Amino acid sequence: MDDNNPTRRLSSRSIAAGDPTGWFEQLYAEAERGEAVVPWDRDLPHSLLTEWSGRSGVNGAARSAVVIGCGFGRDAEHLARLGFRTVAFDISPTAVRTARGRHPDSPVRYETADLLDPPPAWLGRFDLVLESMNVQALPVELRDRAIAAVGRLVAPGGTLLVIAAGRAEQEEVEGPPWPLTRAEVNGFAAGPLVPVRIEEIVDPAGARRWRAEFRRPE
Repeated sequence: MDDNNPTRRLSSRSIAAGDPTGWFEQLYAEAERGEAVVPWDRDLPHSLLTEWSGRSGVNGAARSAVVIGCGFGRDAEHLARLGFRTVAFDISPTAVRTARGRHPDSPVRYETADLLDPPPAWLGRFDLVLESMNVQALPVELRDRAIAAVGRLVAPGGTLLVIAAGRAEQEEVEGPPWPLTRAEVNGFAAGPLVPVRIEEIVDPAGARRWRAEFRRPE
């Protein structure tokens, strides 16, 4: 275990203690105290999200969106600017409190919630569901459950957008994160969801990323 890597240090301890998601709050709390840095803390929304919304000409007027594992809110604020009535949630109360503090005048509704046990009122509610880089932070034994939970948030006629780091089927990595294989990305097309477009994007350094769009028929 690398004690200089806070995500691996905290996740290893949390998983060993039987609490595989507890490390998120521990990391955000350490960051609030100035003892760690949240590695995904960025000012701008994810580039694969902004490229997708620009290419698709997305207009969120009179539509709802939810951002899973919102962190400090960068992607949620982008969707709100596109006109979506946006709910953004994170399992970490510290992350949610910080997001509210960073965006005091935001129309986004920031909530503390667990993807694996979401509020029943959220099921099948949202016209756009954004899952960006969260499932890959969960150990393999939680993947199927998390992927299914993501899909259950999509409303009839709605869209699921998945953004994730990628890896080959037999590639072994020391996480978190544990990047997703093509089979895992395909797994989001479960129940009523059908794939619209699945893109594998490889940068000049050879790093793989997925951007996958799914739709739930009316």
